[in-house]
Amino acid sequence: MRQRFARRFIRSVLFASLWIIGIFALGGWLFGRAIDGDRPPFPFFFVWPVAMVALLLLVGSALGGRALRRFAEPIGELIDALGRIAGGDHTARVRETGPREARELAGAFNTMAERLADAEAQRRRLLADVTHELRTPLTVIRAQLEGIVDGVYPADRAHLEPLLEQAHVLSRLIDDLRTLSLAESGALALHREVTDIGTLIVDAVTPLQGAAGGSRIAVEADAGLPELEVDPVRIREVVTNLVGNALRYTPADGRITVTVTPYAQGVAVEVRDTGAGIPQGALPHVFDRFWKSGDSRGSGLGLAIAKGLVVAHGGEIRAASEGADRGTTMRFTLPARGGR
Repeated sequence: MRQRFARRFIRSVLFASLWIIGIFALGGWLFGRAIDGDRPPFPFFFVWPVAMVALLLLVGSALGGRALRRFAEPIGELIDALGRIAGGDHTARVRETGPREARELAGAFNTMAERLADAEAQRRRLLADVTHELRTPLTVIRAQLEGIVDGVYPADRAHLEPLLEQAHVLSRLIDDLRTLSLAESGALALHREVTDIGTLIVDAVTPLQGAAGGSRIAVEADAGLPELEVDPVRIREVVTNLVGNALRYTPADGRITVTVTPYAQGVAVEVRDTGAGIPQGALPHVFDRFWKSGDSRGSGLGLAIAKGLVVAHGGEIRAASEGADRGTTMRFTLPARGGR
């Protein structure tokens, strides 16, 4: 493909050069005839324009060949690299050399190749993570069912309830993956409505307060919060994920504080806990899919979903921690009405 392109390009350039040089030479000769008025002898009359055309063609070919090599070499490398990308080799890169346009084209190609490589790596990691997460509940269900079918276990409540629990785990995992996929692709449908964000946060935290003994979770909502146009079901899911995650890592004598405050562009919500904290090296990864600490029993999707839902609303989310046993702060923002 590269050789065919080079041959066609060279033929086109030479053909165009021949016509242009010939026209200029003939024009110069005619111009000289018009000025001189006298017809030179036959040999000179014939040789002079031919010699001029040959000389100009030689000089033009040399200059054009040099320019052609500077342009054709990076284009040829780009064609080869495209073939490698099409064949599945996402490590293909090209040198950013040649004219400015060729360098810009090579740079755009390298950026595209890097993004394709990252997407492929993420796809492989996602496939491996999903396979791992699905394997555990499916293994439990299969073992229990085989035991019941073989008569090892009776088909009673004690042996059927674990099957139902694992089925619920699978259902939650599938729902979480679907929500995360829609949020990351920008296809998540949000049913926005004008919402009192303070009341929404209190309603979302109240059931968790009961499960945690009540005194471990406190909600502090400023008065005069601006109205937000959000999907209340999705924001409730964000708060539930963040507070539930804090509960898992906060001891029984610890405390979780949820604060809701206005700021210039909307509302900020913070979930602070006095739990185990997050190592500094792990902070950049807490919102990655399937990332979780070594002692976590969750799927590793809760914080990734929270981030996807916040970003879908036009907000931002971040995590902060001073290190092990120093607690964690999760903060997300939501724009005011008309601010997204």
